[in-house]
Amino acid sequence: MDEEGQPIQPQDESCWATLPDVCLHRIFWWLGDKDRSRAALVCRKWNQMMYSADLWRYRTITFTGRPSRVHASEFVSALWYVKKFGRYLEHLEIKLLHPYNAVLTKKFQVTMQSLLSCLGKRNNRLKSLSIQYLELDRLVWRNSIRNLLMKSLSSFLKKMGKHLDYLSLKGARLTVGQGCHILNSLSYSRKESVVSELNLEDFFSHHLTVYSSPQFNKTMATFHSLESLSLNYNCISDELLENLCENNAGTLWTMNIKCHSHDPHEQVIWGMSWAKLARYATNLRVNFFFEQVMEYERLARILLQEIPIRSISLRNCSFSDPDWSMRPTLTDLLPTFRHTLQKLTFEFNNKNESLDKELHRLILSCRKLFYFKIWAFLDVKFVEQILQSQEEGRCALRTLKVRIYTNRYETNEEDRTLWEIYRKYRQLIDSELNYVVIAYSMR
Repeated sequence: MDEEGQPIQPQDESCWATLPDVCLHRIFWWLGDKDRSRAALVCRKWNQMMYSADLWRYRTITFTGRPSRVHASEFVSALWYVKKFGRYLEHLEIKLLHPYNAVLTKKFQVTMQSLLSCLGKRNNRLKSLSIQYLELDRLVWRNSIRNLLMKSLSSFLKKMGKHLDYLSLKGARLTVGQGCHILNSLSYSRKESVVSELNLEDFFSHHLTVYSSPQFNKTMATFHSLESLSLNYNCISDELLENLCENNAGTLWTMNIKCHSHDPHEQVIWGMSWAKLARYATNLRVNFFFEQVMEYERLARILLQEIPIRSISLRNCSFSDPDWSMRPTLTDLLPTFRHTLQKLTFEFNNKNESLDKELHRLILSCRKLFYFKIWAFLDVKFVEQILQSQEEGRCALRTLKVRIYTNRYETNEEDRTLWEIYRKYRQLIDSELNYVVIAYSMR
């Protein structure tokens, strides 16, 4: 009874109980597995939300590869997830980071065998699969363990290949025979693969001349609907380009090509092969990523004028040959692609030559360039010149990221000048640019 003698009505349930489904779903979306499990015990409604398919469509599983009890739970939780919610999965990403010893690789192999087997039985909606950084050519992988893992992966792809739209096996580092065996699994139930996005960056071990392998070219001929293809330059050949032209010209939009100094890249590719592919694949854009390949002669042999290049990345922090010069690349080679270049990324040691003028001219000549990033020895005034050109409408950058190397121990002087430049062009920067510019001591 209340003070007036009326019976007290039972209070309504907490406002959490009447929370709209869309809000409750958003809360569960941000919770981790343990918190979701605990929240599911609150009431029947929350328990039903726990099994909403939308919460379990995307999953990233990371195995750190370190021998500790804490990280040992990664293997258990991965299996628990797939057994309980694997049927909802549409996008799965698995990463193995730096396996420590053979014991851990064995544990990973056993876990993956169970995980892929369970997923193959319960799931028929997986569209995207990424298994990265296996590095199967390392000594921590014994032959028997490696073979069992590849067998499990091959069996899974044979079963699920007809559903997959995206596949990334970046960093697997296999032999040509092993790699082709895995890729052929995708077309096991039919003569061709339906994968539209394929990432084969570092899929093969370093030092392999994949471009000379008839087996690889035969395998790549099974792909007939590729939209995006990522691979190393040691896979590129006239035969591969002909395959892509015949089978994927109507769909191919993007090629990402990595060229590393450890990979063979001495093959001769005819410009007419690139020209034919570009003529039939009219929407094709090619992105090049160079690691420790900086010499003009090598770059000129790879970057043929017939290639519709969208972006170029040249990275090599350790290069210190006093006779090396970046100038011919900036003045003679890269301007060839001024009508198509949209992104440029540089990271090099040019302490023996000044390149400010050459870089400025290159930026001005590339009228479609919207992204420019550079780590190099530059004068601070270089940044001001770019901003002035931007203000005058002579270039159309949307991203400008610069790390100015200096041989001095302190960068106080450069920092002050950069701050003054920022204040002068603050309105331009805040309204138009993703702007990150710093001075960095190389001492």
